[in-house]
Amino acid sequence: MSINDPLGDMLTRIRNAQMRHKAKVTTPASKLREHVLEVLAEEGYIRGYARVEYNGGKSEFEIELKYFDGEPVIKDIKRVSTPGRRVYSSVRDLPTVANGLGVAILSTPKGVMSDSRARNENVGGEILCNVF
Repeated sequence: MSINDPLGDMLTRIRNAQMRHKAKVTTPASKLREHVLEVLAEEGYIRGYARVEYNGGKSEFEIELKYFDGEPVIKDIKRVSTPGRRVYSSVRDLPTVANGLGVAILSTPKGVMSDSRARNENVGGEILCNVF
């Protein structure tokens, strides 16, 4: 089966698994997904992730979800830039998510990073998703 928006698919899997209070969720592996998962782990929204290799060259990420007092740490996770409508932002116009409590994940020329790191490195780019 072909997926038109692999990152959107991963975010939806995370959202659905947290609604069902699952401990782990799997998603097919790709470089973009790995970079976004790295940012989510750095910011403390997930416990971690591991790459699982299968026969035939296929691999998946097993994502360990994080909960606090029985509630998911991720309250809201939304895709901003879609395949049909790309959203770009300069460093001056980077949005704040939930008055600075959330994180916008960007794809920049220096790699995938959070909005605060992009401000520190003075670089803009494509806004992939918002997490709160």
